[in-house]
Amino acid sequence: MSAIAKPRNAPSPAARVDDLDWSRIEAELDSHGVGLTGPLLAPEDCVALAGLYPDGSRFRSRIVMARHGFGSGEYQYFANPLPEPIASLRPAVYARLAPIANRWNEALGIAQRYPATLDGFLTLCHQAGQTRPTPLLLKYGAGDYNCLHQDLYGDLFFPFQMVILLSQPGSDFTGGEFTLVEQRPRMQSRPEVVPLAQGEAAIFAVQHRPVQGTRGTYRVNLRHGVSRVRSGERYTTGLIFHDAK
Repeated sequence: MSAIAKPRNAPSPAARVDDLDWSRIEAELDSHGVGLTGPLLAPEDCVALAGLYPDGSRFRSRIVMARHGFGSGEYQYFANPLPEPIASLRPAVYARLAPIANRWNEALGIAQRYPATLDGFLTLCHQAGQTRPTPLLLKYGAGDYNCLHQDLYGDLFFPFQMVILLSQPGSDFTGGEFTLVEQRPRMQSRPEVVPLAQGEAAIFAVQHRPVQGTRGTYRVNLRHGVSRVRSGERYTTGLIFHDAK
């Protein structure tokens, strides 16, 4: 898979983030724990990012899921410096999500508050001994899947993360739906299947979200995963905002 030259006059990643419907995304996060961006990356950006996978020099580690009981498939964590457009998207999206994260923590009675900038938050991560970058590139083939999980990586974590689909559903692959499961107190778990188009992102809760009940606000836990890929290859990139130990 080869990278495609980026068209001239293409909007910058930060401009793309500013153009998103953040009122709708915030409402979806509040209601369901996941919000869709609509088109975020152009197809040529998606092809270029997925095309980095064979270049081991761009990554700090590779994980084969089956070896750890995580599922089937593999992923690699990017090394610093992060590639574009991830390097630009990460701080731009964080800045939009930090006020929502602080509002959620206030509603849940959690003392942690998040700085307005990603640099400020990563400084806290590094002071806590979490210094390894966490953005990653995931590769699934036919029969691969990702078990339900949470990406915490340390005591300090940001309440949201983002996954961007790089492949074309129905053409590059079939199956492989991004899935959230919400574990509600004293109730059965609720699944949410999230259809994504190429270049579209899902922003979702890392661990829990606040829900307004009859006796006040309570938290529900969420885990995410990917259903079985039925054919082809599926690439995604994940933007996690906290660094890892």
